[in-house]
Amino acid sequence: MSFLTVDQDKCKRDRVCAAECPLKIITFNGPDSFPGSVNGAEELCVSCGHCISVCPNNAISVNTVNAADFLPINPGLLPKPDQVEHFLKSRRSIRNYKDKTVDRSILEKLIDIASYAPSGHNIQPVHWLVIEDKNEVRRIAGLVVDWMHYVIENMPELAAFMHMEAICAAWDQGSDRICRDAPHIIMAHAPEEMTVSQGSCTIALSYLELAAYSLGIGACWAGYVGAAAGIFPPLMQALALPEGHKAFGAMMIGHPKYRYHKIPTRTAPRIIWR
Repeated sequence: MSFLTVDQDKCKRDRVCAAECPLKIITFNGPDSFPGSVNGAEELCVSCGHCISVCPNNAISVNTVNAADFLPINPGLLPKPDQVEHFLKSRRSIRNYKDKTVDRSILEKLIDIASYAPSGHNIQPVHWLVIEDKNEVRRIAGLVVDWMHYVIENMPELAAFMHMEAICAAWDQGSDRICRDAPHIIMAHAPEEMTVSQGSCTIALSYLELAAYSLGIGACWAGYVGAAAGIFPPLMQALALPEGHKAFGAMMIGHPKYRYHKIPTRTAPRIIWR
């Protein structure tokens, strides 16, 4: 089977597929030719699906992806610019949660949406760990407190910068300022050796946070968990990630206890124009 297949009855030879191919492996041999591919195209293809997605005539397919699985874009479902602006500006980090679990179907939906986040060369290195049990979330928070005690003793300047003494004191008094009593934690992890892993996990978690807001679910970056998860052996052992994987971020997830009514101001953007 050929790497690239073109339905010549549908193809208008508009060259959009070649123009949009990130690796430029789709070619035209002449002004009236149909799309072709360079030598070794199948090995070079990153299976991004751009050529199929951008073709307005449904005329092209490649054997590295299944075009039948592609969903049509519905312009009527796309938000208007002012809606996007209001959505992004009104998003808040949620740190107070109802004593109520989030349905697994919703957690799965969040991760499914987050899986569409971009990654370098379409490697899609992100894997997910869902801490669904609230008791396990609290155990993880306790391990982070153990890490903080180590940092306070051995790296006092870092501990002061991260307000660790106050957080540990609050924990001793029964207040969880690590995971904020969230019912769930979602963690993104990926192969540590891949250069794209850090950025890919960060972007995917950002997608997940925004998707949560759209579904009425509260989310907040679990920064202390994310910091400890990659360097504190007891927590790393508890997470039991696959060999060679590292946690690159974690998100608290739950039903918001309170509702926000206004958008706070932000520092004016600091921009250098050249």
